[in-house]
Amino acid sequence: MNSKMKEKSEAVLDMSPTSTVEGGVEDIYGEDRATEDQLITPWTFVVSSGYNLLRDPRYNKGLVFTEKERDVHYLRGLLPPAVIPQELQEKRLMQSLRGYEVPLNKYVALMELEERNERLFYKLLIDNVEELLPIVYTPTVGEACQKYGSIFKRPQGLYISLKEKGRILEVLKNWPERKIQVIVVTDGERILGLGDLGCQGMGIPVGKLALYTALGGVRPSACLPITIDVGTNNEQLLKDEFYIGLRQKRATGKEYYDFLDEFMKAVKQNYGEKVLVQYEDFANHNAFELLAKYGTTHLVFNDDIQGTAAVVLAGLVASLKLLGGSLADHTFLFFGAGEAGTGIAELIALAISKKTNTPMEEVRKNIWLVDSKGLIVNKRKESLQAHKKPWAHEHEPVNNLLDTVKAIKPAAIVGTSGVGRTFTKEVIEAMASINKRPLIMALSNPTAQSECTAEEAYAWSEGRAVFASGSPFPSVEYNNKLHIPSQANNCYIFPGFGFGLVMAGAIRVHNDMLLAASEALANQVTEEHYGKGMIYPPFGNIRKISAHIAANVAAKAYELGVATRLPQPADLVKYAESCMYTPNYRSYR
Repeated sequence: MNSKMKEKSEAVLDMSPTSTVEGGVEDIYGEDRATEDQLITPWTFVVSSGYNLLRDPRYNKGLVFTEKERDVHYLRGLLPPAVIPQELQEKRLMQSLRGYEVPLNKYVALMELEERNERLFYKLLIDNVEELLPIVYTPTVGEACQKYGSIFKRPQGLYISLKEKGRILEVLKNWPERKIQVIVVTDGERILGLGDLGCQGMGIPVGKLALYTALGGVRPSACLPITIDVGTNNEQLLKDEFYIGLRQKRATGKEYYDFLDEFMKAVKQNYGEKVLVQYEDFANHNAFELLAKYGTTHLVFNDDIQGTAAVVLAGLVASLKLLGGSLADHTFLFFGAGEAGTGIAELIALAISKKTNTPMEEVRKNIWLVDSKGLIVNKRKESLQAHKKPWAHEHEPVNNLLDTVKAIKPAAIVGTSGVGRTFTKEVIEAMASINKRPLIMALSNPTAQSECTAEEAYAWSEGRAVFASGSPFPSVEYNNKLHIPSQANNCYIFPGFGFGLVMAGAIRVHNDMLLAASEALANQVTEEHYGKGMIYPPFGNIRKISAHIAANVAAKAYELGVATRLPQPADLVKYAESCMYTPNYRSYR
């Protein structure tokens, strides 16, 4: 007996490497003794109380846990004794965020908050949307993507690379949530106006889905950000030691499309027909191809093509109150003929065609596009990409924007070029000489790529311009009058649009749904807003705006027979508001 006790005592107290590296309790699983060559088991214990509860972002409430909850869920001693309301938590964090001078630091702080307290993150974003939107989305998200390798801490979505070819369904099953309603996916080839950022484009799906929840009301657990990594052609990233993606040139052609086909089939197999797949920041040639290929078999939406088109159309419809006339009465000029420019032009043409019962071919004649080689005309038709050919009209070639404005005499110029400061003083002055109220839409993101600033547009037009941009600009005082620039931000459309599809259980996206979304947004602009030169409503009302857009989109889905959630609710606006996710804390048993 004594001998056995002695042996056991020696084993526990033995400080030699044969027991435990640091002594103490016996190392049952071998982690302390493991070398890099030995295998260990990654044991985890999931308990919805105590220490683990404080580290579960979905349920953590921090100091808001009540006295009773602290007792029931074994939180005594794990938190300071103070019990505070969520509003005070929010106030303290906003004070902390405002202390950062660098926007990227604010972005990192917000992402860290999302990882530790999901509801507080969305509470901050919803209550301070106008202040925080430029942080979680453009322009700051662009810088975040450029530096994603350096600021990366933990994955926030799925990374599906060519290494997973043939196993994509298996990868999707690794995601812990099963009831996914919205997927935002990018291949990182054309991030904002910044070009190919490869795997580091993940900041875009993460940011877009945060806005789906905050602005549109889709549950966070129903959202899945995905980056498709097929390589990058960005030499700087390939040489960057901190780059987190595949170090190879981009896959193209059959290899690329086969991989995307496997992805789309796996998504449908794993999540069903009603999951919305939003394509984000794909290169032009791939964006159009994917939308055309899967638009008839999946619930797909391209925000760069369709979302941008819907929000710009809404702005144009609203601007008629200031410009006068109807859409059919005006000529429009686009500077930039990529997926955004042609997508907007096509939706404007569709809206006019439906309103006037005029053939699309005839309507297109009042819409002109300029690309990097100049005005798109019939003489260039043979060399044009397929998506540009419908916009080739009969006209002599014009090589620069200023001469094009003078020749075409448009009521509005819409910048989607991704090239900054291209709406020069001469261009704006020419627009002002043609129109009493020239409509200037400088939509390229981020701010550095904007075709002109709000201040320039107002100054060069002698305060007569109706201005909208893609990135936010501050108010401008000109001739003792305060001008409030509008932001033609896709955030007006895609959260409500996607929520409407989810709400109706839609199985396909139809162009009529985009027109319905544009109409709902334009109807939210009031006389008070027009008085300030605004053609979009303030972002502070975005949840209400999204509910109206969702209701319009859902109504159109029911009308077209593509909705599966039956019967149709009697009041779709009230139904939308009742379905929206709210970030207020819940009480725990």
